[in-house]
Amino acid sequence: MFAPAAAARPHKQAPPARVPTRLVAALCTACFFLGVCVVNRYWAVPELPDCRTKVNSDNPGAVMNQVSQTREVIIALDRTISEIEMRLAAARTMQARSQGLSPSDSGSDQGSTRARLFFVMGIVTTFANRKRRDSIRQTWLPQGEHLQRLEKEKGVVIRFVIGRSTNPSPDSEVERAIAAEDKEYNDILRLDHVERNGSLPLKIQMFLSTALSIWDADFYVKVDDDVHVNIGITRSILARHRSKPRVYIGCMKSGPVVDKNESKYYEPDHWKFGTEGNNYFRHATRQLYAVTRDLATYISANRHILHKYSNEDVSFGSWLIGLDVEHVDERSLCCGTPPDCEWKAQAGNPCAASFDWNCTGICNPVERMEEVHRRCWEGHVADLQAQF
Repeated sequence: MFAPAAAARPHKQAPPARVPTRLVAALCTACFFLGVCVVNRYWAVPELPDCRTKVNSDNPGAVMNQVSQTREVIIALDRTISEIEMRLAAARTMQARSQGLSPSDSGSDQGSTRARLFFVMGIVTTFANRKRRDSIRQTWLPQGEHLQRLEKEKGVVIRFVIGRSTNPSPDSEVERAIAAEDKEYNDILRLDHVERNGSLPLKIQMFLSTALSIWDADFYVKVDDDVHVNIGITRSILARHRSKPRVYIGCMKSGPVVDKNESKYYEPDHWKFGTEGNNYFRHATRQLYAVTRDLATYISANRHILHKYSNEDVSFGSWLIGLDVEHVDERSLCCGTPPDCEWKAQAGNPCAASFDWNCTGICNPVERMEEVHRRCWEGHVADLQAQF
């Protein structure tokens, strides 16, 4: 008796179903055309206008709309680039600190370390003010070895700050004169900036950028070349705020926005400050002010998009007005010349900086700097305080 065939042979699985070749080709073709439709719908590239054709004057609104859209794209790119620069600077700072290096080490000098300084002071000057510089050298600014000791022992760097002439050739008379002066005193910081009227806000930005690239300091200080400064008292003031990350120190003021074109303080952008008669926001007077390293870095990284008003001190204050910054109103940075500085010294409030308000600096600084130094100098202040 024979067993059934089904029991004699093992069961074979049916081969998997195959998709017809024609159906695969049809699906590929359909997917291709569907992709083309999607790309044309969502990624359509606008056609460039033919330069040989005349602009359609019947639809000026469309033209203006395209211009507006292009401008918005450019602004967005500027903001993106600025944000990337800030994040990159912050990342480099964090990395350097985690490695125990100086946070201001740039890509060109990575691997090297620089000593952390207390502050860098830039005395803003011009080519024509050689006599002012000499009067400062003869009074409150140390010279030679004393200036070097101030840097090494106290962490204080002081330089005259000046840009380039309109004729930057090294053979020009102006450039040769400033080069010889720097060789003699070694106390001048040159900027990649052309000296001209109305460019002081940009010059301050370039000073911060240049100083940051050379020195790593807790503070960066700006002072005019017609102001008397007591370095020791300035150090004491800044030392009280050394542990704070974002500090803006100066004699804070607020005055009316000048909308009269004949005034030397005329502000072309006066309409931005509201109705007629409004005041400026609080900002430090131009004679002397200081910012911490974080704020100096912010201004340097964003200098291309920070608005520059006609007045330097207003411009500087505007760059910080929207930030989380501590404004320190320090009145010893804006004392008057004698006898005001002497009276304040006798009262126990010695002055860090002295000048004449009516001249926005010391009146006739070349002739009077020696007298102001003799009567307002911190060594003389100590003698006055010892008498009371």
